[in-house]
Amino acid sequence: MNRPAYFITGTDTGVGKTAISCAIISLLVARGFKVAAMKPVAAGGRLVDGVLHNEDVDSLIQEANVLLPQELVCPFLLKEPASPNLAAAIEARSVDVTHIATCFQQIRAQAEAVVVEGVGGFYVPLADHASVADLALALGLPVILVVGLRLGCINHALLTSAAIRAKGLKLAGWVANHIDPSMIFSDGNIATLEKWLDAPRLGTVPYLQSLECAGDYLNLDLLHEISLKRK
Repeated sequence: MNRPAYFITGTDTGVGKTAISCAIISLLVARGFKVAAMKPVAAGGRLVDGVLHNEDVDSLIQEANVLLPQELVCPFLLKEPASPNLAAAIEARSVDVTHIATCFQQIRAQAEAVVVEGVGGFYVPLADHASVADLALALGLPVILVVGLRLGCINHALLTSAAIRAKGLKLAGWVANHIDPSMIFSDGNIATLEKWLDAPRLGTVPYLQSLECAGDYLNLDLLHEISLKRK
């Protein structure tokens, strides 16, 4: 049976990575997969009954149908809403990519599909000598790029695509996500990206008050390199 796994990154922070990750998880669950979620690093936690939580991590856990301990889903949950390298330094911690890779292998052994969401953009620093790009390379997964549609997104998307390929990773597809309701020429931006990004557009998500229905606008069948039909 196919065991699909993807790394979700974005053109920046706040472009809807978590919403799209949750939508992909939900679609895979609907196809009959046992799906696990992972957000290896999250910055910005709050205490709930003495336990540190992060809204994005909680959302991913809620969508997945493989139940895992939070410390496996998110090995590095940091309190401060800052770049992970800075947030970790405040806590005198260091984000360890090797430990994350070990956690991922444990998750993959328990699931038929895994969706891993990155943090911030593709080159956000995690530690002194490690970035999200290094983490994606260590996991070796095909990458799905969430493009937040706003002024400047073409440049951000093309630079991120180039960075993904420079790491030797596969850009499996991309999602156009309307995050700025006042953006003009959004159709032209999407058309330009379709010409320049050598990867399928998995969908265009309109500006939504709630992104819970984002999956209605995605088509996972366009992920050519892996058959997503459960066998």
